[in-house]
Amino acid sequence: MKRMKYRAFIDETPLRVFQDGILTWYQSFGRDLPWRHTRNPYHILVSEIMLHQTTVKTVIPVYLAFLDRFPTIRHVFDAPLDDVKRITDPLGYKIRGQWLHAIAGVVVRRYGGEWPDTMEGLLDLPGVGRYTAGAILSFAFGHDAPIVDTNVKRLLGRYFGVDYQDPRAETRHHLWALSEAVIPFGHGPTFNQALLDMGAVICTARRPACLICPVAAACRQLQGGGEGRAAETAAPYLLTGREH
Repeated sequence: MKRMKYRAFIDETPLRVFQDGILTWYQSFGRDLPWRHTRNPYHILVSEIMLHQTTVKTVIPVYLAFLDRFPTIRHVFDAPLDDVKRITDPLGYKIRGQWLHAIAGVVVRRYGGEWPDTMEGLLDLPGVGRYTAGAILSFAFGHDAPIVDTNVKRLLGRYFGVDYQDPRAETRHHLWALSEAVIPFGHGPTFNQALLDMGAVICTARRPACLICPVAAACRQLQGGGEGRAAETAAPYLLTGREH
């Protein structure tokens, strides 16, 4: 059965406001995080696995301790699972250690310790979904790969007037297509980090800082008067699909 590939075509004005505003804001206010100083796919993977359902503040010391104990993926492969879990389990969501240990087995046995650099190869790793694969492709390999986590979903949904809380597959297609379409060509890693920070710092769930938001002027949610009420105008993008 063929899958449907969705693509969003966005009007130039809201797209340019979004791209320029977010990149300019990020240059001044982006967070300085330890995993942003590396393009090592192993380090990126560790950070993404640890950040799942956990705050950045909580993750940083555990991330640094983990890499000190296991500096390469082969060190994880050679270690007993209990040694890995001893560091990761205090973060909660205790399957993290199992994922990291299982991923190490696949990378070492199947790829000789080298990381797959395709979406298909990364999705074949235990516990790696579309977001984590996109993050590795973007932050480690420099691709213009889309990412959609909770923060990015909320930011895109509000700005483009998509009900990001709608669990239907159609809504997920919208958000992933928008995430891919907003990336300025050749700037995927920086722009994706900017999206993550904007969602975490400005476009927050409960008290978004709309008064200082760099893209507020074109935000459809803000124009519509509040959460769940986008402006009553045509969407500033066109979503199309094709089988592949």
